[in-house]
Amino acid sequence: MKKIWLLGLTLVSFGILLLFKLHSSISVVPTVPSSPPKTIRYEQRSLPQSIVHILSIPTDSRFVVTPAISPKAATVQQFAQQHQAKAILNAGFFDPVNQKSTSYVVISGREVANPKDNERLVNNPNLKPYLSKIFNRAEFRRYQCGDTVTYDIVLHNESPLAGCQLLDAVGGGPGLLPEISSEQEGFVDKSNGRDAIGTNQPSSRSAVGITDDGNIVLVMVAQKPNVRLAKSGMTLPELVDFMKTLGVKKAMNLDGGSSSSLYYNGKTVYGKLNILRKPIQRPVKSVLLVKES
Repeated sequence: MKKIWLLGLTLVSFGILLLFKLHSSISVVPTVPSSPPKTIRYEQRSLPQSIVHILSIPTDSRFVVTPAISPKAATVQQFAQQHQAKAILNAGFFDPVNQKSTSYVVISGREVANPKDNERLVNNPNLKPYLSKIFNRAEFRRYQCGDTVTYDIVLHNESPLAGCQLLDAVGGGPGLLPEISSEQEGFVDKSNGRDAIGTNQPSSRSAVGITDDGNIVLVMVAQKPNVRLAKSGMTLPELVDFMKTLGVKKAMNLDGGSSSSLYYNGKTVYGKLNILRKPIQRPVKSVLLVKES
């Protein structure tokens, strides 16, 4: 009986030792939390003379920034309903009388708007001295470079990036960063007192920028209801300084004033106020869409 008891005790001890060795041999892989997907970041800043709406879009996210144009001018909210976009910012210049674009627009590699086709622009005697500059204004471009999507801001006549396919482009201007190119693009002519965009007058503004790491920043500056209208908004140099605070290295002004408008996540905000301090809901010709790819 004593031998049987000793044998049982030996077997139990061996079993415990075997289980311990098996447990020790199993490698435990620590659980690493997955990083959240990169997405759009919206921010609203209340400044002394304006309210600024900012959208930051990481370029390595599931979103793309691409232009759209309407046969007839439409509000950004109407563009949103048509294109099912997450966000929309007004973009290129246009003639509100004939509702034709005065900015170039390229979509999916095809030119869909050319300012040279706008007879009111081309035949305007006051603009004839500036047409060559107007036809070479800044534009926001989207390229396909192999497997990578790349954005850039250049003058219209500049060649596409080497080895890349131009997908989309929308004109605006003037370029803001790395420097303001108002005179080069025909917005300003100091010798004749020309200033087509009220460079030093506070107003509602729209702009697009690209940061050093390639992210896209959309900015809409709205006038503030409790500030005298003549002092409400931003001047162009103030807009440049503000874009710098966002880490933007390349930037372009877009159609501003009554055209300034932004749609995001179901809400629309307008930049320009009328004399009753109510937002002006002006239809626009072209926009920048933020859509899921």
